[in-house]
Amino acid sequence: METYYYVVESIDGDYAHLRRTDIESDDLKLVARALLPAEIREGSQLKYEMLQYELIG
Repeated sequence: METYYYVVESIDGDYAHLRRTDIESDDLKLVARALLPAEIREGSQLKYEMLQYELIG
């Protein structure tokens, strides 16, 4: 499985807008907060691997 890195650009209710940081991209991915670590904030860095998001910074 591949590993992807994201930063939380914004939080909108039950959803978070994530931007990939491991490639050059301006696209945002909309992800349900239920799938993300509970302690995320705007600016949090995440790693996505094996179908799970992990807070890394």
